Amino acid sequence: MAAPPKRVRRRPMSDINVVPYIDVMLVLLVIFMITAPLLTQGVAVELPQAEADAMSGETDEPLVVTVTASGDYFLSVGEKPDDPIDHQTLVTKVAAVLRHRPKTPIMVRGDTKVEYGKVVVAMALLQKAGAPSVGLITRAPEDIQ
Repeated sequence: MAAPPKRVRRRPMSDINVVPYIDVMLVLLVIFMITAPLLTQGVAVELPQAEADAMSGETDEPLVVTVTASGDYFLSVGEKPDDPIDHQTLVTKVAAVLRHRPKTPIMVRGDTKVEYGKVVVAMALLQKAGAPSVGLITRAPEDIQ
């Protein structure tokens, strides 16, 4: 009779292989480096200067309606926030957002060169959509005296 083969006992490996984690981290780093500049969106407007208190950081992300110097309206939500929208679309989209998130702050960004009436029309449309209050976005004055 043959003797049974001897079993070799292997010790469990106690080292953690971190190479896969480093690979995943580097891939994520590259993805974030590529997508971060693309996240900055918006329509270029020249905001008027005014001294005002900053909004508290405790509120939800505001819904921003932008009025450009040419009088076009833009809304910060939707699939194409860089495309101008008409009055009816503005009212419809804002009303839909307010139905789902009634406490959403509504802000208007108006270019310094836009006619005052265009900003007032935007505020009236927001009121028609059900906005309880509307804020105006300005930038801090450069020369504080």
